[in-house]
Amino acid sequence: MASQGHTDGAMINSSKALPTRIETPADVAALQSAAQRLETPCDGGSIVWHRWGEGPTTLLLHGGAGSWMHWVRNIAALVADGRTVLVPDMPGFGDSVVPATGHDADAVAPLLELGLTALIGTTACDVVAFSFGGIVASFLLTEHPARARQLVLVGAPALSVEPVSKLGLRPWSHLHGEARYVLHRYNLQRMMLAREESVDDLAIWLHDVNIVRDRLPLRRLANTDIVARLLPRIECPVSGIWGADDRLYQGRIDRIGEALHEARDFRSLTLLHGAGHWVQFEDAAEFNRLLISVLADGARSAPVQRSSTSSSSGADVPKA
Repeated sequence: MASQGHTDGAMINSSKALPTRIETPADVAALQSAAQRLETPCDGGSIVWHRWGEGPTTLLLHGGAGSWMHWVRNIAALVADGRTVLVPDMPGFGDSVVPATGHDADAVAPLLELGLTALIGTTACDVVAFSFGGIVASFLLTEHPARARQLVLVGAPALSVEPVSKLGLRPWSHLHGEARYVLHRYNLQRMMLAREESVDDLAIWLHDVNIVRDRLPLRRLANTDIVARLLPRIECPVSGIWGADDRLYQGRIDRIGEALHEARDFRSLTLLHGAGHWVQFEDAAEFNRLLISVLADGARSAPVQRSSTSSSSGADVPKA
């Protein structure tokens, strides 16, 4: 069961106003303090969850080397849209326990389902999954199709067996202080963020706080096409929002649409130009607007006409 002590705290925190702009670690702390913190049992420890708002549940799944903080610039907008926002630190990340049964997405998914059952029973939720979280969500919804009203993938890997272009990431764990700061800046721009100005002090701080708590270093499924293979088995509506400058798909951006079109109920794919892999952080305002619209469209009970890949401006997206 979820910790009753944390559950009682929801009544206290529910009245706290959420910061509408997240620019500093203090803003992140204010957002966290407004949350209800929950724990569900997992492999001798617990999965830590944060919950905000009231209304239908939207589950946000973070990426690799991440935590709930991958979504700091999106939570308030979803709460303002009348949603309960539920965000775990997935097993092996953040404040949650390391899974005992494996070290990749296939081991994480069943543990999340146990936690979700403890928190919301069999209630279906909207699932929005970033990067590694997209692999987890694909396993979760393949095995538990009733769990989701819809799935929105954001920057998910594992859509093709084609190798990712060399990112040139550099090791950081031996560094401290300014040297580590500079190295994190370099790596973030190589993989996560497209624009130099996006790699600001907050992005670097979040990355550092998250990456030191990544205890699943042997993840390998991201280098396969497992999401592409699972998508045809997912029953709920599927949509996608990607940064058009996502380095994981450099030179092969067309693979995203090709894979998503194989979903049983594909709804739409939107590419945000000028944004990279961590699109929901880099272009938060436009991402939030699009996500709320996509979730509203996906809530329709009947399949809609399949959308072609589009950009945020409505222009045709060039083939890679």
